[in-house]
Amino acid sequence: MEKLREYLNSLNQEQQKSFASACNTSIEYLRKAISKKQKLGPVLSVLIEIHSGNAVTRQELHPTDWVMIWPELNTRKNLAV
Repeated sequence: MEKLREYLNSLNQEQQKSFASACNTSIEYLRKAISKKQKLGPVLSVLIEIHSGNAVTRQELHPTDWVMIWPELNTRKNLAV
């Protein structure tokens, strides 16, 4: 979640709102999820990865279970994550 916090903090308020909207959520929801260290759903995680231009990846959002959710991403390169 730290990468997501850093990414959001790199955006101005309008960009944050636009990013959240593109991810079908609100900036308030994202900030609350970050502060509570809440696990985000798979669909939202993929949207965050896409709309952040891979600045925040789903593997980073799901460090312990990404391989069970997205087994197709399990390559030698990703095993080091």
